[in-house]
Amino acid sequence: MDNAHQTRRFNRRTVLKGVGAAAVLGPAAGALFSSCSVGGKGNGGGGGGAGAPASTNDIAKERGLTPEDVAAALKTYVPSGRHDEYLMFTSGGHSGQLLVIGIPSMRLLRVIGVFAPEPWQGWGYSDASRKVLEEGGFQGKTLTVGDTHHPALSETNAQYDGQFVFINEKIHGRVAVIDLRDFETKQIVKNPLTLSNHACFVTPNTEYVVEGCQYATPLGGAYAPLEEFEEKYRGAITFWKFNRERGRIVPEESFAVELPPYFQDLGDAGRGASDGWVFLNSLNTEMATGGIQEGKPPLEIGASQREMDYLSVVNWKKAEEVARAGKVEMINGFPVITIKTAVEEGILFQVPEPKSPHGVDVTPDGAYIVVSGKLDPHVTVYSMKKIEEQIAKGNYETDSFGIPVLDFAGCMEAQVELGLGPLHTQFDDKGYAYTSLFIDSAVARWKLGGEGTSDGWKFVEKIPVHYNVGHIAAVQGDTINPGGKFLVALNKWSVDRFAPVGPLLPQNLQLIDISGETMQLLYDMPIGIGEPHYAQIIPVDLLKPWEVYPETGWEPGIQAVDAEAAQVGNEGVERNGSQVTVRMTALRSHFTPDIVRVKQGDTITWHITNVENAHDATHGFVLPGVNVSLSLEPGESNSFTFTAEHPGVYPFYCTEFCAALHLEMMGYLIVEPS
Repeated sequence: MDNAHQTRRFNRRTVLKGVGAAAVLGPAAGALFSSCSVGGKGNGGGGGGAGAPASTNDIAKERGLTPEDVAAALKTYVPSGRHDEYLMFTSGGHSGQLLVIGIPSMRLLRVIGVFAPEPWQGWGYSDASRKVLEEGGFQGKTLTVGDTHHPALSETNAQYDGQFVFINEKIHGRVAVIDLRDFETKQIVKNPLTLSNHACFVTPNTEYVVEGCQYATPLGGAYAPLEEFEEKYRGAITFWKFNRERGRIVPEESFAVELPPYFQDLGDAGRGASDGWVFLNSLNTEMATGGIQEGKPPLEIGASQREMDYLSVVNWKKAEEVARAGKVEMINGFPVITIKTAVEEGILFQVPEPKSPHGVDVTPDGAYIVVSGKLDPHVTVYSMKKIEEQIAKGNYETDSFGIPVLDFAGCMEAQVELGLGPLHTQFDDKGYAYTSLFIDSAVARWKLGGEGTSDGWKFVEKIPVHYNVGHIAAVQGDTINPGGKFLVALNKWSVDRFAPVGPLLPQNLQLIDISGETMQLLYDMPIGIGEPHYAQIIPVDLLKPWEVYPETGWEPGIQAVDAEAAQVGNEGVERNGSQVTVRMTALRSHFTPDIVRVKQGDTITWHITNVENAHDATHGFVLPGVNVSLSLEPGESNSFTFTAEHPGVYPFYCTEFCAALHLEMMGYLIVEPS
């Protein structure tokens, strides 16, 4: 037990009284803490005789809990049958998936299959989901690994609308679309220009999903030696056009803006006062490439020589006009606004920012842009008004690529000293900003300033977290109207927080109450799935997911009834030469048909529909030897195709415990020798 926790434990000689609890929880809760019992009538806090029900006082004393501990527990407890107030969408890191977590309970509610197969949901095992993975392939290969980083909820008027969520995949430079009617991935697009990405965010009405390249390479996958890094390597910011009615990214209406060969990191879209602009920060403006074995400095040393890196300021509405006018260069079949054109058209500007930046976050009103440099104890706040004034005055120099570099002092509004290793900033509904401090292992709260504010731009307090916090997420913290109340710290290390499970430890998500005068740490949540990087939190009532699919035979991949779907009355096995079509329905507690006979060498296309219409009446389907595992929600139809290579008898069965006779919900595939 660490020293901090030791100091918070009970003094065993002084039993916690109601007045102590009341100091934290209020009089009613204090009385509850003092007198309630578990399993029977309250006993006033006394121990009671043998077999007497334990009071809350007894339980707290036995477990070494303070009034603060109990207050935290009450704030996070969601009784059985009640729902969380918020949902958090967080990346699953190198699991390749997207996680959905309830708040304040911090219960993991869903793992959405995205860039890697997920057997429980059948993601990557049906024909439709395999096709989505194939479309996101690279060099002719279907990829089954991913590294998810930054989920971005769709927005209307710069507020989350609960319709879609997008997420990037860093290894290969991909972006996925998830439809929040059924929480399933519908599309994966592979960037034809770049091989890695990091930033993923949306414009205020989800006109575009914006993807920022991370590591510079020759655009389009071409070869060039590292010795020609400055001449032939480049970054890019890609604007993927999103069609909300179709629920799909439209590559043929998308474009990119070429950037210098720096390492682009995080980005954010302007809103309100900065609407029409996006901001993307960069590191390694030194253009270091490493080369330890050649006697050169490691990349992290080479990339940390300059005192300043650059914040790219991009006018996306003007870029859209330029792209539509055809003022682009086609690279690997994709339209790119070159640096030269971007400068000539007034699209691209740069502002110096403290070196090794990570976060760039636009304030709710859009008037200011907050940047965190990991090697600077301050956050730097830029004024959009001042940036536009500097552009209008022509008050800039140009860099070696010809890009205007605005005057740092002329664009800066304030710097606020917070602590060591500032990374990422979120906002609440009371005029506060919150910034993660990686080296300090803390979250800092500070006061926003601006016009009409006399006491702004100042540090207020910080709260320790465990340990090495990366990103943070506040309720609607990336929107024009933040919700406040809760914030989650996404910590990189857990070290001693949980029971040992071997050398590989989980990351730790910590829930923080930000509604009061001081911040309070409420809950630790280990994540043993991957490394969550970024997250966004949305009120549950903004989401309108289906309880069952709209019609029987619904194919989630097309969000419509599949014309080939199995329906009650058309079940059976049809043969056309060596091509066999199976149409099967699933209903508690049997498949129809339950015996399927084919011949060795046949190609089988198997359509299966869950014809239930009751909420949560899910069926599963697995078949040995063909790598198929399906999850069939009520009304859903799915399909898979395989060749019967080996004769034999193959039992299939339902994998979801659906009824008392669940074990009997099975059948046989009989493959006769050729």
